[in-house]
Amino acid sequence: MKTLADSCVWSFLLRRKYKSALSGDEQQAVISLQGAIQDGRVAIIGPIRQEVLSGIKEPAQFEKLRRALGAFSDEPIPTGDFEEAARLFNLCRSRGVECGRVDMLLCAVAARKHWSILTNDGGLKLCIQLLRAEGILR
Repeated sequence: MKTLADSCVWSFLLRRKYKSALSGDEQQAVISLQGAIQDGRVAIIGPIRQEVLSGIKEPAQFEKLRRALGAFSDEPIPTGDFEEAARLFNLCRSRGVECGRVDMLLCAVAARKHWSILTNDGGLKLCIQLLRAEGILR
């Protein structure tokens, strides 16, 4: 099964200079992402690529990260995934769980493709938990 990695995990892997400064959970997420990359199971969507590349001050660092991410093709996102992301956003919000719009797009793509999501983001983890309970995500 493929894995969609959230921007925070990509950032831990590609943007953090000192991996030793990562928490235990963050280090485990990096190890999981590295394993998915090595096994050819990792997937990325354009909005995650944009999040990872946003906010980089140094052009040389931006280019380095852009080239590193260039090894991975963006998963196509049909219109229905955006509509499903909005529905999932509304569902989570109606249950008192606030989720980001890109997070919900990640969930919509993962649900359609029956893929897992790799994240270390507490808010997204709550959304995933709720969507699993609803039978939407695995």
